[in-house]
Amino acid sequence: MPLYLTDDQAMLQDTARGFMAGEGAIAKELRHWRDKACKDGFGHALWKQFAEMGFTGILIDEAQGGLGLGHVEAGIVLEEIGRNLTPSPFLITAIAFVEAVRGTPHADRWYPGILSGDAVAAVAVDEGAKHRPEAIALRAERSGNGFRLSGRKQFVVQGASADVILVAAQADEGLTLFAVEKGAAGLDVEGVRLADSSIGARLTFDGVEVDADAVVGEVGAGDGALSRLLDAGRTGAAAELVGVGSAAMDMTVGYLKQRKQFGRLIGEFQALQHRAAHLYSEIEIARAATLKAQQLLDEGSPDVEAMVAVAKAKAGRASQLAVQEGVQMHGGIGMTDEYDIGLYMKRDRVLNELFGDPGFQADRLARMKGY
Repeated sequence: MPLYLTDDQAMLQDTARGFMAGEGAIAKELRHWRDKACKDGFGHALWKQFAEMGFTGILIDEAQGGLGLGHVEAGIVLEEIGRNLTPSPFLITAIAFVEAVRGTPHADRWYPGILSGDAVAAVAVDEGAKHRPEAIALRAERSGNGFRLSGRKQFVVQGASADVILVAAQADEGLTLFAVEKGAAGLDVEGVRLADSSIGARLTFDGVEVDADAVVGEVGAGDGALSRLLDAGRTGAAAELVGVGSAAMDMTVGYLKQRKQFGRLIGEFQALQHRAAHLYSEIEIARAATLKAQQLLDEGSPDVEAMVAVAKAKAGRASQLAVQEGVQMHGGIGMTDEYDIGLYMKRDRVLNELFGDPGFQADRLARMKGY
């Protein structure tokens, strides 16, 4: 497929761009909820507006009330979320969770609330300091006609606000996913403010009892659903990183055209022009890699996992370059809270770690290719 948007996708981009720049603007949402020390880190009223715009149903089939679109369209929305640093549960709830429970009874249970903007979901995969899904150790032991969950999870984005948490655990039969509802007995949720002012959570499962209906798919067969979740989440995070990097670059280029030193605009200095041109090319390559990963996801291609790793790694590196160059070229004011460029750096750090940083993705790709 060509690496550009169709007319319909371009219309969606215009709609999402206007909505995020207006309703999801930094001053209106991120700074507002951060300065209020909001326990959720996002506004539920805005989440309802996402639903009214149809964004929460992008990946949900039309037969279930959604738009029946794909990851390309989801990425369009995510890039605009990244561009405006709009705090929302969109990536985790409407992308990762929706993809993981597709075709299961949990879709019928939770899709209506997601479509209406009334439900928030979280995914609990990580247990250590870094993203290592192959090292999941949380135990699921048989108990009556259900299971007892014991162990810990961390870096659970929106875990303190979630109505349902998708938990990856090890049963005797193998990796299994469970949908654990809010308020389950024995579940301790500790909200933690992340670097970008969003709220994550540390979860402790002290013999949490769930019945057999909580299993997503089949017992011991959670690898497939987890793979779908991670591919969707990584590609979505890559799209948001492209938005973060693009906005940081635009802010920086705008500053180069205004700031004067020695009686000249600093944008006239050739060294800064070269750095800005390099940054532009890196962002465009990241955008192309991400779009290709989205297209392969929508096609169900067998090559999707490799391209997802490329997209997440490239978008992470490009966004990191954009925010670092932005802060440096802004000079001393780039280190102050008054200027938004520092907020982009903080969001970049969280998104880079989410679902695996560039180093993790590069190693994963190398292993796929036999290195």
